[in-house]
Amino acid sequence: MPLPHRLFHVSDIHFGVEHTAALNWFADAVRTQQPDLVVCTGDLTQRATHGQFAAAADFFASLNVPVTLEPGNHDMPYYNLWERFTQPYKRYGALASSVRAGAQLEHMVLVPLKTTVRAQPRFPWSDGYVRKEALRDTVDALESLRGDARYKIVTAHHPLLPANLGDKNPTIGGDHAFAAIADAGADAILTGHVHVPFDLQRAAGNRSIRMIGAGTLSTRLRGAAPGYNVVSYAPESGLAVEQRTYPS
Repeated sequence: MPLPHRLFHVSDIHFGVEHTAALNWFADAVRTQQPDLVVCTGDLTQRATHGQFAAAADFFASLNVPVTLEPGNHDMPYYNLWERFTQPYKRYGALASSVRAGAQLEHMVLVPLKTTVRAQPRFPWSDGYVRKEALRDTVDALESLRGDARYKIVTAHHPLLPANLGDKNPTIGGDHAFAAIADAGADAILTGHVHVPFDLQRAAGNRSIRMIGAGTLSTRLRGAAPGYNVVSYAPESGLAVEQRTYPS
């Protein structure tokens, strides 16, 4: 029987206001337990400065395991509006290309969904926005995996649905995106943004998706201690999620 795949799912590190002790705790766990992959679902930095991205690059390189990243709303320039509107992912892209590993494992495949935009028709611009082009890329990738028996996980920064049924969805296009990726065969989605961990099951049409959110490893706490998720999968046992909390 094959060993389960193990992902360490972290989000919202916010280099610049990172929680140093919690970050070291996480790094020690990665180095000693050697997961198959570290997945960071956005907000690597606080203000997308060159120094903050350099700190993020050094940190992820030090882990010595494969890493895959998604951009968060904090990962586009805040102080250089020209760059934000002309090359919003230039700084993030340099980091992602230096550490991004293949996101395909023997029994699991990860497919990205971009939920960030350089601007949107509301304020603030921090909440999610799924553009049709971004959704098309994700759906096309999932459709190409039709017939593939591997467990399919979508990775994004913003949750596609609100935590409580019936609440207003803060992610524009999130309801449509959730239904579309469910129809295309996604089994789960890993996100961040809210700084509070969660593990929910939501349905669209005849399919349901596991919605899994990681907390934060920053000092920007919102009622939950710093932490990360261990996401394990084996075909025989299915998906399991362990929420780990920093022992402050």
